[in-house]
Amino acid sequence: MQKRVLGKNGLEVSAIGLGRMGLSFAYGPAMDRGEAIKLVRAAYERGVTFFDTAECYGPFVNEELVGEALAPVRDQVVIATKFGFRNGDTRLGPDSRPQNIRAVADASLKRLRTDRIDLFYQHRVDRNVPIEDVAGTVKELIAQGKVKRFGMSEAGAETIRRAHAVQPVTAVQSEYSLFWREPETKIFPTLEELGIGFVPFSPLGRGFLTGAIDEKTEFAAGDARNAFPRFTPEARKANLALVDRLGEIAARKGATKAQLALAWLIAQKPWIAPIPGTTKLHRLEENLGGAEVALTAVDLSQIEAALARIKVEGDRYPESAQAMVDR
Repeated sequence: MQKRVLGKNGLEVSAIGLGRMGLSFAYGPAMDRGEAIKLVRAAYERGVTFFDTAECYGPFVNEELVGEALAPVRDQVVIATKFGFRNGDTRLGPDSRPQNIRAVADASLKRLRTDRIDLFYQHRVDRNVPIEDVAGTVKELIAQGKVKRFGMSEAGAETIRRAHAVQPVTAVQSEYSLFWREPETKIFPTLEELGIGFVPFSPLGRGFLTGAIDEKTEFAAGDARNAFPRFTPEARKANLALVDRLGEIAARKGATKAQLALAWLIAQKPWIAPIPGTTKLHRLEENLGGAEVALTAVDLSQIEAALARIKVEGDRYPESAQAMVDR
């Protein structure tokens, strides 16, 4: 697995990491704990060194299983986790008060079975707490040795600048894929200027870019996609045109649709490291193969042309979740 460096302070990670949310949160029933631990360890055995979790995934159980799975190889991996929701519950809204950040750090260290958090993200910007106070609190945690680096998730360009002035930001995490390219306009120029890495979540369009979902697909009860405008049957039917076109390009490269989508992300900037998630070993192996797909200038031009011709239908979030995204 090739490596990437996030941020000016040199955080080296595998070019493709592993997002762990889906093991226990958001996409239907939680995965069996033992099988989830096996999958995380299988990822490490195949070269993944970058693992992403959060206190609210579960809540709490996701960090516990990641901590157990990675305990034997703790010094060989980078573990990222997140703070920023009241009582670790996304339904209760943001909470980035300094006392909560400190409490989450201590609790996460115990659940992750570690003495330091490699990358500590603010999960969502809390408009009730000045970002300078948030960055200052993480700076204190870094000085104490509990945290190594500061990250932000779904933060706007101006908020990133203000935080970075207090405590350098190593990485920003936001949704980014062939399905959603908004970060290119304001976020990327800011990150390039400040020397901050970028970690795309949902790099496969929440599964849609794999080609395994169509308008007839039925999601499990509790699957967040049931509430996302982009995943109505009508939107899925319209957006299949994009997936089909990308599939044609992938076939010419001898790659799957998922591999093409991940290779495209890696080709955008040298400081990008996507974190696809999966609950299946064969999908994990398929995704990691995306790091081996080399896209030429012609390939990238063809993909760009396909994207320009096809408009993606549907918002990525319902209004309630969109309100928590910083602009």
